[in-house]
Amino acid sequence: MTSDHGFIADCQARLAFDLLANTWNAVVVWGLRRGPVRPGELRERIGGISPKVLTETLRRLQFNGLVERRAYPGSPPRVEYALTALGRTLLEPIEAFGAWAFAHGEDVMAAREQAEEAESGPG
Repeated sequence: MTSDHGFIADCQARLAFDLLANTWNAVVVWGLRRGPVRPGELRERIGGISPKVLTETLRRLQFNGLVERRAYPGSPPRVEYALTALGRTLLEPIEAFGAWAFAHGEDVMAAREQAEEAESGPG
């Protein structure tokens, strides 16, 4: 997207925002940044994500070409997930969002508190 293009419903920028808007997509991508990992270890890295939600998120990211699933034969069979080259391109924007949140998180929380106080009115 460039400054001379407005947002339209089917633009490519919307696709990118939709990918990052899901609660877990960016968290899982960030969790995979160090290389291939088994689902259990990924859940430990992330924390607070159920096995079901992790599986759904990994499938969604795989469907979008951001993650690859590697199955290894053996007993028991082993599965690992890794970022694709396309998935790795999201690391920089995710890091930028994280830096923004770190720099401005307190301001956002203060604005929320102020809005909640305004909604509730005087005591």
